[in-house]
Order: sequence, then C-alpha cells, then structure tokens
Amino acid sequence: MSYSTASLVGPVTLDDVRGAQKMLSGVARVTAMEGSRHLSQLVGAPVHLKCENLQRTGSFKLRGAYVRIAGLLPEQRAAGVVAASAGNHAQGVALASSLLGVGSTVFMPKGAPLPKISATRDYGAEVRLHGQVVDETLAAAQEYAERTGAVFIHPFDHPDIIAGQGTVGLEILEQCPEVRTVVVGIGGGGLAAGIAVAVKALRPDVRIVGVQAEGAAAYPPSLAAGRPVAVEHPATMADGIKVGRPGDVPFGIVGELVDEVRTVSEDELSTALLLCLERAKLVVEPAGASPVAALLSDPGAFEGPVVAVLSGGNVDPVLMQGVLRHGMAAQGRYLAVRLRLTDRPGALATLLGVLSVVDANVLDVSHVRTDPRLGLTEAEVELHLETKGPEHCVEVGRALREAGYPVIG
Repeated sequence: MSYSTASLVGPVTLDDVRGAQKMLSGVARVTAMEGSRHLSQLVGAPVHLKCENLQRTGSFKLRGAYVRIAGLLPEQRAAGVVAASAGNHAQGVALASSLLGVGSTVFMPKGAPLPKISATRDYGAEVRLHGQVVDETLAAAQEYAERTGAVFIHPFDHPDIIAGQGTVGLEILEQCPEVRTVVVGIGGGGLAAGIAVAVKALRPDVRIVGVQAEGAAAYPPSLAAGRPVAVEHPATMADGIKVGRPGDVPFGIVGELVDEVRTVSEDELSTALLLCLERAKLVVEPAGASPVAALLSDPGAFEGPVVAVLSGGNVDPVLMQGVLRHGMAAQGRYLAVRLRLTDRPGALATLLGVLSVVDANVLDVSHVRTDPRLGLTEAEVELHLETKGPEHCVEVGRALREAGYPVIG
C-alpha cells in the first residue's frame, strides 16, 4: 500500500511526529495491538485495541512529556520543570524528567488517589499536594513556574506534546495498515490531535472519531462556536478526559482533521471498562475505555477495520470497584434493593429463601433494627445481589413483592 509523504501545514507536522518517534526509540514502548472478537462481531468488521494502557507509566502521556522536556535548552533543563496533574500526566513528566536528568516538581490535588501519588514520587518527582480540583492545582503549578523559573509542562496545549502523542498514530498505521477508522478519547485534545496529524498526512481516507464523556464534553460546543468554550463544572468518572476547556493548539488541529466527536454516558463508560476487563483481560481506566464505549453505543456507525485507542490503565482500586459495580448494574448483573420485614426470629432466613428460589446470589446484607423511621416490630434490610441480566432483575423484584416484601429502594 502506497502512502503520501506530504506533511500537513500547521503548528504540528508529520515531520514533527516522525522526529518525535526517533526521539522516543528505546524510551516509549511500541504498545500491542490486540484484536477483539466480541467487538468485531458487534461492529461487523475487525476491531483492534491499541493498548496504551500497557505503556510505561500506564498511559500515552510519557510520549509527549519526554519530547517536550528533551527539547528544552540546557539553561531551561537546569531550572527544572513543573507540572500539574491528577495522575497520568504527573507520572509521564516524572519518568521523562528522570530519564533526561531534569528535576521535576508535580502539583497534584489533595484528593488524588494514593497509588498515583506514590507512583509519581517513585518515578522521581517532588510531589506537592495543593487544592481540591485540578484547576486549583494548575494555578499553583503556574505560580511556581513564574516564581522559580521552572518550565511549565502543559498536559496537552503545546506542539511538542502533540507531536509526541502523534507517534501513537504512526504505530497504528504500521500495525494495522488496512485501518479505516480510528476511535480515540478526547480531553484537552493532545492525543486526538497528534494521531490526526500523523494518520491524515499518510492516509487522508481514514476516519478519525473523538469520544468525550457527556458530563465533560467541551469539544462539541467549542467546534460549533469555532473557538474553545469552557464547560462549567465538568463531571465524569473518566478523570483522564475530564477537561473543562479544549487546548488552543489541539483545538485548531481537531477542528481541521478530526471527522467527528461523539459523547458517551457514564453507564456506557462503566460497561466498556467491564468488557475490557472480562473479554480482553485488560485493565483500562474509564477514559481509556471511552472509545470502546462509543463502539458499544452505536456499533453500526463505524467502518472497519477499526482501531480503538485504550489510552491508559491507571485506575484507582477504589474507583475500579465502584465502576465495575456500576457497569454490572447497567447490564442487569448487579441489583441493590432495600425492603422492610417483620423483626422476628427467622425473618431474614425466610427472605433469603425467596431469593434462593429465583437464583439470586446474595453478595452483601445490611440489617437495620434501630431507626426512627421504623416501627417497633420492623427491620430494614439492604441487599446487594448478583443477577443474570435485566429480565432476571425484574423476576427478582416480582418474587419479592409477591412474597409480601415492600421494596422501598
């Protein structure tokens, strides 16, 4: 297959991405491309997963961070670098700085997951906890840069960052030259912009589809307005793409080269994460699972072969537990119910007998006897059940009602 070698005109070119690829040789892994039989059957065409969750530091962020820091002048390196991040960018900057012998300070929110804080320190950065949200952390990092002369390393809004992330696009074309659609999650836009630069320069026929979480979807209104527009109070479990405003540099590239931006719900994100874990045996964070969520929500909309970029796998175990439970509930495989029963010996055993008849597996039972809302002879029970799908959930609810148990939640 013959490719055009023309570079795109703009802040980031194909030559920039190729230069970044040479720079990253021996630093960033060429991550695996895994086929997905389940997704291929849904889409009706081959679907491949580009596993950046298996990259060093657990995400693609090392690529851009290394290219950006490697391009600093000697006097800039001597001053050190500073970054702000809740996780993936923090680890990428920390490792890249250590590999290049540059001192790094990383500001992280006070509520950042402990495993991400620990990993960032282990990669060699000085971690400073500041603020409750990333915006506060970002302001602190920028103030530190102005005060100390350290170079601020932006997570997505710089040409060198975008060029580094674009190396994912070159690998996609090398590993799956017949690709027709690339699906990638979008937060600030650095990864999508970099992939689009590389892929569109060599294969302008390939469709690039970006994916955002519904609660943090700044790109659709921004593209409609023709300029970056901030979304107030972005909210999503997918913290890796929880960005309130597109970056100025990636926004221009995304607007020109990305063919479509879709949004996915929290239910779709959690279901996609569960699918990656169960079917592909891959630990993927919610942001990394967003392309899979888009495929699941509308499988007929994607021309194959399709490459879905799993951008990261740094998920806090506590969040993972909640997301998996959410995903199981969305599929009708997990059911939580509250009901009242008469507080007498054997009452709980009788209730569990009803559930046994309909083959509902009890995962957890919470039994409350002392509450002002309860009558003198009443008890309230909260049950967490493993079920077999939506129809089974309906069957369980019907069996409880027919047995005389008033379900209150």
